[in-house]
Amino acid sequence: MAHKVLAQEYPPPGEEEAIADLAARLQQKIKKQYPRGVMRRDAHPKMHGLVRAEFIVEPNLPPEWRVGIFREPVVYSAWIRYSNQNAQIQSDLKGDIRGMAIKLMDVPGEKLLTPHQFVDTQDFVLISTNVFVTRDVAEFDAMVKAMVGGALPMLWFFATHLRAAWNLLSSMKKAGNPLALRYWSATPYLFGKHAVKYSALPTSEVNDCIPVNAGKDFLRHAMAEQLRRGEVRFDFTAQKQIDPDTMPIEDPGVPWSETASPFVKLATIRIPQQDCDTEEQRHQGENMSFNPWHCLAEHRPLGGINRARRTAYHSVSSMRHERNLMPQDEP
Repeated sequence: MAHKVLAQEYPPPGEEEAIADLAARLQQKIKKQYPRGVMRRDAHPKMHGLVRAEFIVEPNLPPEWRVGIFREPVVYSAWIRYSNQNAQIQSDLKGDIRGMAIKLMDVPGEKLLTPHQFVDTQDFVLISTNVFVTRDVAEFDAMVKAMVGGALPMLWFFATHLRAAWNLLSSMKKAGNPLALRYWSATPYLFGKHAVKYSALPTSEVNDCIPVNAGKDFLRHAMAEQLRRGEVRFDFTAQKQIDPDTMPIEDPGVPWSETASPFVKLATIRIPQQDCDTEEQRHQGENMSFNPWHCLAEHRPLGGINRARRTAYHSVSSMRHERNLMPQDEP
């Protein structure tokens, strides 16, 4: 086998067919899940809040990190949507993977995703675990097929895919406040000539205790109460791939060692004091779409799971907006 190269993709045979099958399966899944009324996302349907934010690029970054949106020390306005990953809208008391989806505003330049390639926004999609559940698209497609097939197919899948079972179980954690969690991209991205993974680390003191008499939507209330009291900040960081074998592009189920390659701070996310629990922001958050392919070419998503996202995210979002009679526009 040829020696692997840094920042290089290695698509496996049959991936395009697996991506097409996955996109069709996800569409059928949410059609069945929402036969009438409002159609929600196939993943991350439960939103805790959409917040206004600033994305403040660090001054005096080393030259190797001055790439794309990080080229100059500018301040981008942003929207950030916090959510639960589970396809079923369930109580916040249950263990889950939480999401932090970031949309930067006023980002000039052509983006990779049509038909919004000339809109001045850019997205980052982060989750509260540093690994993706499966190794590739075929395995993810098989997992979705098993999970919609019922209890027995799901048990058989995880019994025969032990690493996927471990990645999922170890990621399903309880939380006291979405603003107290660390988030990762889990999947890799191009960064100029390098490959990186992203992470957002909370740096503010946030009460992350689960209330004694917590209701099923307590994360929304905890986040809203925190932001009524004052601002919250995160460090937005990147970790460079330095070994193509131990830090693979095509298997996001493998964590990249932070000892071998520490994360480097590129920006500060400042979420100012605000009332985020308004009808207007809830409506906007429900109808806003996030896709990691909505980005500058310098930050292109890498690996099979990201290649699947380009098709699957867009097809599901288009179907959802059409069903809900909402335009699929960028803010």
